[in-house]
Amino acid sequence: MRGFHFTWTLLLFLALPAFGQQPAPVPAAAPASVGYTVFLRGTPIGHQDVAVRSDAQGLVISGQGQISAPLNVITRRVELRYRPNLDPQSLAVEARIGDVEFTLNTAFENGSAVSKGMQATTPIEATDMVSPLTVLLPNVFFGAHAVLARRLAGEAPGTEYRAFVGPGAAQVTLRLRSERTEQMQFGTSTFDVHHYELVFDNAGMPLEVHLYADYIGTLLRVTMPAQAIDFVRDDIAGALSRTRVTSNTGDEAVVIPAPGFNLGATITHPTNAAGRAPAVILIGGAGSDDRDGTAFNVPVLANLAGAVSRAGFLAVRYDKRGFGQSGGRRESATITDLAEDVRAILKWVGDRKDVDSKRITVIGHAEGAWVAMLAAARDRRITALICIDAPSTSGADLALEQQQLVLDRLKATPAERAQKIDLQKKVQAAVLTGKGWEAVPPELRKQADTPWTHSVLSFDPARVIEDVRQPILFIHAALDRLIPVSHVDRLVDLARKESKSKSVDVVTVRGVNHLLVPAITGEPEEYASLPDLNVSKDVTSAITDWLTKTLPAAAPRR
Repeated sequence: MRGFHFTWTLLLFLALPAFGQQPAPVPAAAPASVGYTVFLRGTPIGHQDVAVRSDAQGLVISGQGQISAPLNVITRRVELRYRPNLDPQSLAVEARIGDVEFTLNTAFENGSAVSKGMQATTPIEATDMVSPLTVLLPNVFFGAHAVLARRLAGEAPGTEYRAFVGPGAAQVTLRLRSERTEQMQFGTSTFDVHHYELVFDNAGMPLEVHLYADYIGTLLRVTMPAQAIDFVRDDIAGALSRTRVTSNTGDEAVVIPAPGFNLGATITHPTNAAGRAPAVILIGGAGSDDRDGTAFNVPVLANLAGAVSRAGFLAVRYDKRGFGQSGGRRESATITDLAEDVRAILKWVGDRKDVDSKRITVIGHAEGAWVAMLAAARDRRITALICIDAPSTSGADLALEQQQLVLDRLKATPAERAQKIDLQKKVQAAVLTGKGWEAVPPELRKQADTPWTHSVLSFDPARVIEDVRQPILFIHAALDRLIPVSHVDRLVDLARKESKSKSVDVVTVRGVNHLLVPAITGEPEEYASLPDLNVSKDVTSAITDWLTKTLPAAAPRR
């Protein structure tokens, strides 16, 4: 998802503000820099060097780097200076975003930020009011988060900060949602890291950011799930490392072979299993590429794995190709490719001596339901199919529906709404037909003209479900505001009329949102304040009850 938990076609990548400066001098005693790799959907797209110096004069964060399409940012020089109490002192940037050069110098004094610079040939002069202890977060430089890695240590959940992203822009509020200690796995070794979940007030829409730091406050990683962007220190950016977010009793890390690469995965062994156990393969939605399916601090897939294992099923969850400990390339992947990955896992699971190969279910959440549906339509070794919060329309129609959702939350004017919808339609038409790109801004074409986007926009569950023969269970959260509950009614009707399945069941779970946790309104704005971050037992019970009924224990062999 780009923007929300399922918005992958709105092209809502980071909004890079236009700023600039007069080049700042390089500090005389510049500290050694540390490299960080920038990933988009698991694919490296750039690199930045970050240097942090702290002394009696305060804190200085500086760096440079380059990020390729679709962000297209060359950061020639950035310097952020903080006073000893971490109140901002100055910001200097020299960068190019797309084809536009920017320079900027901003001085912070007595609650004001005075900025001067150039945007191409246009001078920039602005004075903005800023709060004390404001955090400097110019979007051209992810290394700016290094100050947060230090400031967050010991802070209580609920602590709020103000951020300055550029001249002329309103200050952004960010709130510490939670902090916990986790283990970073590097090969077979582990070490403790602090995991901070932050929620940014992004024009009325919550933007989730995860920051990881070591015990002395060194920045290790920044993750923005909605944009599928990761900023990771080089020494832990390899496929050998991953953060162990959630563990279940019976978890075991495994490597599953796929054509041309391996998939990093976790199997959860069933509780008190006797003989060959039935198995479940779990597939996360867009923006949930890690095996735990984590979104807004809810480990959706890990929770589901624990629940089905306690019901006697072996559960498999995995990092999607090109992400975490999985190989492969995401930039050229399609929904069909992801379904083929599921089939590779299916073969591996079916060959295990502790699994009953005649009782294997695939469960997909959101976009993952489409992947599960396609895999089931193509492979009869899949015994049963469960689709959770699945969209019922084509990807193109869903993109427009979700764009309306975003525009409603932005309170766009009628003129703005019409302009954005028209542009979205032009982008989609160009993606689907290969024609009309001249009417699309070049930077949007770089984002949209990909095999992945084409496969999503052209996907139509109505065409795929015709070939599904397995028993199907549709589960939908009644408070899902991203994929409204009306979608499940259409899917059930399609499955009962068009599919080859002889068993189609549906469960609508009241009081649960798109993240499958208890909620009041279900709106994305509520995600940051949810008290219960575990998948609802009403959801897990619906799954395990149906599985037990649909795939009863095999009769003992004589």
